[in-house]
Amino acid sequence: MTNKAVVLAAGEGRRLRPLTSLRPKPMVPVGNRPVLEHVVEALADAGIDEVVFVVGYRRERIQTYFGDGDDWGVDVEYVVQDKQLGTGHALLQAEEAVDGEFLVVNGDSIVDASLVSSLVSANAPAVAVTRSDQPTDYGVVDTEDGRVVGIEEKPRVYDAETETINAGVYRLDEAVFDEIRSRPGGETSLTEALASLADGDRVDAVRVEGWTDVSHLWDLLRVNSEVVGGRDEDDADVHPTAYVADGVALGDDATVGPHATILPGTALGDNANVGAGAVVANSVVFADARVGENAVVRDSVVAEDARLGSNATVEGGRADVVVEGELYEDVRLGGVVGDYSTIGGGACLEPGTVLGNDVRVGTGTVVDGRVSSGTEVRR
Repeated sequence: MTNKAVVLAAGEGRRLRPLTSLRPKPMVPVGNRPVLEHVVEALADAGIDEVVFVVGYRRERIQTYFGDGDDWGVDVEYVVQDKQLGTGHALLQAEEAVDGEFLVVNGDSIVDASLVSSLVSANAPAVAVTRSDQPTDYGVVDTEDGRVVGIEEKPRVYDAETETINAGVYRLDEAVFDEIRSRPGGETSLTEALASLADGDRVDAVRVEGWTDVSHLWDLLRVNSEVVGGRDEDDADVHPTAYVADGVALGDDATVGPHATILPGTALGDNANVGAGAVVANSVVFADARVGENAVVRDSVVAEDARLGSNATVEGGRADVVVEGELYEDVRLGGVVGDYSTIGGGACLEPGTVLGNDVRVGTGTVVDGRVSSGTEVRR
């Protein structure tokens, strides 16, 4: 049994912009805690007590938050990937910090302890696999008799019948480092190295549940809704006339004003404020954000220290959204308000609108589509 895990947490997460402009993807909050914290807790619950974080992009956010890991009952060590040259290259940075067999976990997907335990008890090398309705968004894995016979990383088109994907949790040994080094120069993915290993040796496929990924902005809403539990008002200030449903997470010192309504699937971060008469439903409101009086926010993400004025509306619903040049049709995303952005009173965001950071939307303005950071939008 191994008690050490390498957590890959160096990437940016470009598809989650603007939320990852100021924080690495593993530090995006789900249920008022960073994705990476959910990963660390799952590792600790499965008996892992030594964790090596591979950090890079905005690494200070991770290192400041987790420190030495004592608050989670694990010993944390940090290694740095200065240039993001793929997951294989990231793992290679941890070579001196591990020996024997160890786990590798992606730091930007949520796993539960039972999934981790399945890999702890597996033979190395092994890959956790699961089922997805959208296999081409991930690494597609071909298996035969419990063995990996092929891995293809995020294929644009995949005509096989399998819906089996790579869940991003592995049990490996030191042989993987030689395999990574043998790959051609440039960016190297861990799955490429494993595919090569599978050609010559047995790589076990361990079928698991308890995995969920936050690849896109609308995934954040879905996963947040799955994670939040019964409401907890002990450290929040909820007015007696406000309504807070079950399935809501309230952060420390969050404030819910008179006659406001907080509906299921919502997380209000620390010191977030929802004004009198406002409605917030199925949304993620980051720390220090403000939702003004009588505003309506549905199916949306309101990032840190953002401000929505009185009677502003992000109505929610489904929309077509372009991400990194690719069109995603009919996704549930009311809108995204980037860090430090301000929406004036009576303004309206159409479904699918994504505002960058530090955007200023004037009073009564209707906004649609993507708006770059630092932009001022007027009627």
